[in-house]
Amino acid sequence: MTYVALPTGFIGFTGRAGLREDGDDVSVVASTVPCACAGMFTRSRFEGPSVTLSRQRVSSGAARAVVVVAKNANVANGPRGLLDAEEVTGLVAAGLRVPVQEVLIASTGVIGRPYPMDLLRPLLGGLGGATFDADAYRIAQSMMTTDTVVKTAVQEAGPARVVGVAKGVGMIEPDMATMLAFVFTDASVDPTTLDRLWRRAVDDSFNCLSVDTDTSTSDTAVVLANGQAGRVDEAALSVALREVCLDLTLQLARDGEGATKLLAVSVRSARDQNQARRVAKAVVNSPLVKAAVHGADPNWGRVAMAVGKCHQDCDIDQDRVSICFGDLETYPARPDEAGLSRLVEIMSADHVEIEVDLGIGSAEATVYGCDLSADYVRINADYTT
Repeated sequence: MTYVALPTGFIGFTGRAGLREDGDDVSVVASTVPCACAGMFTRSRFEGPSVTLSRQRVSSGAARAVVVVAKNANVANGPRGLLDAEEVTGLVAAGLRVPVQEVLIASTGVIGRPYPMDLLRPLLGGLGGATFDADAYRIAQSMMTTDTVVKTAVQEAGPARVVGVAKGVGMIEPDMATMLAFVFTDASVDPTTLDRLWRRAVDDSFNCLSVDTDTSTSDTAVVLANGQAGRVDEAALSVALREVCLDLTLQLARDGEGATKLLAVSVRSARDQNQARRVAKAVVNSPLVKAAVHGADPNWGRVAMAVGKCHQDCDIDQDRVSICFGDLETYPARPDEAGLSRLVEIMSADHVEIEVDLGIGSAEATVYGCDLSADYVRINADYTT
């Protein structure tokens, strides 16, 4: 097990309520002092109460704690779901002796199952006497559902540390950010600035990620900053936040359900960044492209097909487009037999890079995903059974 310390002033707790067969399934991270906060959330019209509550509370720009319940999304449970989420945050607030409005909540797991409050109440009701000795690794571990690896990331910004945890391997097409991501820092920053830096970091990382095109009802990405390390250079903090988020994004992509390869698709010379990202996601989300990458099938034409699906982008002209896999151009200079053999070699790596040049403007974007294997079908065919 790897130990990853939380930033100064943050404390962590993990406990087992019995929502999974073994291991801890509930976690709390709290600051001993008030924090600035910012958050981005799913845009799903079926958002869960955890998202509803946290979105409302983050809007104040202040929070002290986050509680995460694993293996149960608490979505599509009607008024009971909201009441249960409010009770969970109330129990955490009482244990920490902080205002309930400063407690955020996130949930991940099966949709349509109410919280087993008879299991959660005894655990969370005892928080007042609990030992808060969990590090970021244990926090991330307790959040896992079908994840196969623990996901943490650390960067420094002057005297401050930026520590992130995340979970997610399926139902990932963040559209804001199941995917949960939390970043904690002891840098001192005002809520307005933090919100601006956070939105930029999320937009350049989590929103450039897609495993299976499905947006979760529970996607949450939150940052808390308690100021214990003092003021830091804004540019340095911005870079640290982005690097932590990008590190977590790549870990999420590599651990996609059934994934064996990381897939990165870059689109260059686009009209604007929105077009670049839209075309890149069309490629990374294509089941045919993902399956070809999985099997190292040198069927580069599937990338051309995926670009062509963006039919509303009338300025895309196939006579100006070029496609490369790694350093090998496959269009318009089509590979010969030796080139196809080289393409198989490139696609056999555990990290496959595809680049599309649209020949239109100067904007660019890179998105991240993974291959599509038979194990993805198996995992999701058997998820609740």
